[in-house]
Amino acid sequence: MIAPMRKSGCVACEECPLRPLDTFREFNDKELAFMREFKTGELRVDGGATILVEGAHSAHLYTVLSGWGFRYKTLEDGRRQILNYVLPGDLIGLQGPVLGEMQHSVEALQPVVLCVFERERLHRLFQNHPSLAYDVTWLAAREESMLDDHLLSIGRRTAAERAAYLLSFLHQRMDALNLNGDVEKRIPITQTHIADTLGLSSVHTNRTLRKLAARGYIRWEPRGCSILKPEALLVLSGWDGIVEKGRPLI
Repeated sequence: MIAPMRKSGCVACEECPLRPLDTFREFNDKELAFMREFKTGELRVDGGATILVEGAHSAHLYTVLSGWGFRYKTLEDGRRQILNYVLPGDLIGLQGPVLGEMQHSVEALQPVVLCVFERERLHRLFQNHPSLAYDVTWLAAREESMLDDHLLSIGRRTAAERAAYLLSFLHQRMDALNLNGDVEKRIPITQTHIADTLGLSSVHTNRTLRKLAARGYIRWEPRGCSILKPEALLVLSGWDGIVEKGRPLI
């Protein structure tokens, strides 16, 4: 289910819960004033609902305010490849205004709240706010960099290394957003999601995750995966990790 919300009932940009996080850069007063006008409302999406559809001409782009989702493409026979995961602060739907139609789909993993922007107003951002235009370009380049790492993992890492990389990647992104907190939080994905991300069969994925659990690196539960030894996972993955401080927020 997708439920739109009028602007009057939305979180004000000045009170955005993401802005105080060290992960994001600060807006100046002029940028903040533009963002107040640029944001047209909010969208609440239930877990499992499709936010954007491959091939569609979306009139909007969005920033995730809360919740998790994922980007994916499918083959004609229904096989799915998950490309990346979207978390609070991520901009989605940029392909629509730039390329004319979406090249992938986006689905909510859990209930998601989205800040809504009209694609027709994007040109004003580029014309009048070069710092924000640079931010949009930065976010697109960052997504490309992440996809580079994901492709390297699928192409060259072993199954255990792939799983360790993916779980390390998601765990570090949670940390950057303070989503781990003082109460243990779980990465809200199923083994099917992991299989569709890593390009492995369900059986191979299950076997791989059981090996990681046997080493005490993770604990798998019905609501997702808890990371018990993040440093050990990072070493196994052979990945350097990510640093997300001062990144843009649209």
